[in-house]
Amino acid sequence: MIGNISITNPEAFAEYGKRVPDTVAQYGGTYLVRGGTPEKMEGEYDPVRIVVLQFESVERAKAWYNSTEYAPLKEMRLKASTGDLYFVEGV
Repeated sequence: MIGNISITNPEAFAEYGKRVPDTVAQYGGTYLVRGGTPEKMEGEYDPVRIVVLQFESVERAKAWYNSTEYAPLKEMRLKASTGDLYFVEGV
C-alpha cells in the first residue's frame, strides 16, 4: 500500500499513529516508509507525507484495510487527514 497523506489535525493523527501499527502487524504488514521528508527529484507530483506498507499480497492488505480492527482507526485517520491510498501488486 502506498499513501500520500496531508495531516489536517496533528493531535488526532498522532493518536492514530500510535494505534495503527498493531493492526498492520496483526495482518502481517510492515512499514517500509512512514513519514519523513520527501525530496522531489523529478516530475509534477508533490508528495506531502509518504507511507509505504508491505503485505504478503494485495488481498492481505485489503483484509487489513477492511478489518474490524482497523475500522475505527480508519475513521480517525479520515477525520484527521486527507490524501491518496493505493494498493499496488509488487514483484
